[in-house]
Amino acid sequence: MTRFKRRKIAGAVKCMILMLVPFCTAGIAKSIPVIKSAVDRMGSISVGGTEEEAVQKSYVIPHENASEDILDGKIILSEGYGISAEEFPYEVGLQSPLDMASDNPGDKPYPEEDEWAADGVPVVRTTYGEYSGTTYFNLSDGGQVNNKTSLSNESLIEESRRLPDFTISDTNEPQVLIYHTHTTESFEPYVRDNLDAGFNYRTTDETKNMIMVGNAIQAELEAQGIGVIHVTEIHDYPSYNGSYGRSRESIVPILEQYPTIKVALDIHRDAISNSDFAAQPYIEIDGKEAAQIMIISGCDDGTLDMPNYMKNFHFACSLQQQFENDYSGFTRPILFDYRHYNQDLTTGSLLIEVGSHGNTLEQVQYSGQLIGRSLSNLLNRIKE
Repeated sequence: MTRFKRRKIAGAVKCMILMLVPFCTAGIAKSIPVIKSAVDRMGSISVGGTEEEAVQKSYVIPHENASEDILDGKIILSEGYGISAEEFPYEVGLQSPLDMASDNPGDKPYPEEDEWAADGVPVVRTTYGEYSGTTYFNLSDGGQVNNKTSLSNESLIEESRRLPDFTISDTNEPQVLIYHTHTTESFEPYVRDNLDAGFNYRTTDETKNMIMVGNAIQAELEAQGIGVIHVTEIHDYPSYNGSYGRSRESIVPILEQYPTIKVALDIHRDAISNSDFAAQPYIEIDGKEAAQIMIISGCDDGTLDMPNYMKNFHFACSLQQQFENDYSGFTRPILFDYRHYNQDLTTGSLLIEVGSHGNTLEQVQYSGQLIGRSLSNLLNRIKE
């Protein structure tokens, strides 16, 4: 069913409802429990797809044996793809990470409230603005690039004007893959003056690490009708070394199984600090504090086996400009450097640093929501 047909049907339904309102007033009180039940189920209602298959799907890959189990059918992908915001606009409400409790926090739980110390380096709250210097250049529609390669700024400015080299379509299949090479990266519990010197800001508690941020991105994408697979497998614990190899093993079978996936985002956090301070890069957006973010787009010097790296750069520049159009000041400059980061796997593969370890859980969760909203805006803009 096309969006046009769905809009016509939605309009007809609305008209019918308005005509029936005068006749239904007397029954409102009796209907409250039914209405409440329907509202509670909104997250699992789907709109779109074919006439034969109206149920669309979201996909969350659990921790263990994810790559194998999804392919052999052991995992049943959860339903609840999302409601098209074009027809049913609504705010995605998320529980505060501070109020979330994990059923299984793992071997390295997040500290309890009474376990936090403030004996580490000072936390410096800062908002990064426009950068200057020969490696930086401005994008035509907002945002900047930090060019750490031998390619000229002039040539990259020309490349930055190109749209992504892929499109998405109306489909029941997933089109975005979210994963976390450094899954256990974590954050401050709330705004404080100093870090905890005894905590290395890593946890296996999925409500307090990068999985929580990925969940926020996923929720916003699904609210816009975009199918997502979110890999929640931990790749950097107990061993940090080899985490990129392990994340690659998780996502390659999924990409092979779902060729509809055009975007693969590795969601991390930064660590902006030295021996004297830890930064908390933030910006206020619509009355709430969000952690500033940074896109990393890898370049190939001939040794990294990434022949399509420039296509990722096109996507990075389009997404950066979308972020800045939607939320001015949200981003730090794109880092364009000789990095691999598994970005050879699609032409929409990027790494996004969401804040730093000095940021708070609520700041980065909100940033995840903003990432999901802007990415949805961009993808819907380039839809076939």
